[in-house]
Amino acid sequence: MHGSLEPDENVMDESLAAKRKAIAICNKSVSEQLLDAIAKLGWDCYDDVVVEIGGTTVSGIHQGEDYNKKWATPFGVRKYNKDAFIIISNNSHRDLNKSEPMGREHKPAHLYDAEK
Repeated sequence: MHGSLEPDENVMDESLAAKRKAIAICNKSVSEQLLDAIAKLGWDCYDDVVVEIGGTTVSGIHQGEDYNKKWATPFGVRKYNKDAFIIISNNSHRDLNKSEPMGREHKPAHLYDAEK
């Protein structure tokens, strides 16, 4: 670069721009709220914590060679909805036990009446 910017020249990598926007969003209040929530849940620094993104769609339709690129998405492309959200889950605290049958006879309070 010699002091002039061509219109097609990328000044900043997209991933760097996205990280800078994320830092701007994670102001002190968001960080404090997250720390307070983690403290309330009693999570430990050694827990297996996973961060995921929800509110996404993945195209599952194979497009032909001459598809309309404006409206159709190529197969396997992930799009993030405007209302996408962040999921923070603690796999160390997940209960993966299967449901167990009741230790007593099942007696519902209201019997099912098939004639109604």
